[in-house]
Amino acid sequence: MLTVNNLTKRFGDLTAVDQVSFHVNEGEIFGLLGENGAGKTTTLRMLATMLQPTSGTAALAGYDLVTQPEQVRSRIGILFGGESGLYDRLTAAENIAYFGRLNNMDEDQLKERIEELARIFGMEEYIHRKAGKFSKGMKQKVAFARSIVHNPDIMLFDEPTTGLDVSAIRNVHEFIIDCKAQGKTIVLSSHTMSEVEKLCDRIGIIHKGRMVAQGSIEELREQYKDKALEDIFVELAGDKN
Repeated sequence: MLTVNNLTKRFGDLTAVDQVSFHVNEGEIFGLLGENGAGKTTTLRMLATMLQPTSGTAALAGYDLVTQPEQVRSRIGILFGGESGLYDRLTAAENIAYFGRLNNMDEDQLKERIEELARIFGMEEYIHRKAGKFSKGMKQKVAFARSIVHNPDIMLFDEPTTGLDVSAIRNVHEFIIDCKAQGKTIVLSSHTMSEVEKLCDRIGIIHKGRMVAQGSIEELREQYKDKALEDIFVELAGDKN
């Protein structure tokens, strides 16, 4: 469902992503691990068609990232950590509907989908209230619903639990697990080892723009003599490297 081939991004003399390759199947969560500046976000922004690759490409839901970006955009959902990017003067429903219309959903279909998402995420109480006074957890739920309103095949999550409290983090994890149960193809970046161990089927460790290891957590532990994931990460991508 998602195949990345030698994806590279240069900014002048800086190579932010250097020939990264990996594959993610339907109903699978692939975790990207790396220090700040390792190239995780740049990789996800290229997959989201927000940045043009310098070289290499990827196929998302059968469409080429470089030559068919419009088809790729209609089949992906994107959620970045930190600010939710909601319009404070719009209600939760209006925020979700705006993105549904951007993805060419008709009004009857969109109305039914918003009602469905409000039930799934427990937002019935505030779905028609303006987003400006929402808590961070409430805003994040609306952002999740917005990212999946058009029922995309592929989900891209860049540190989606950044700055959230324990309850909101649990909501994020439940949402991602639900996406997997629906057969979505998911790429997730995170700094939290427990989160990666809980959610990801396979992981890739990026260091200075290059993929230095990938596989299931069990495979990596076997390869590195039963070390904890955190220890494996530090050995491959820690400051000493």
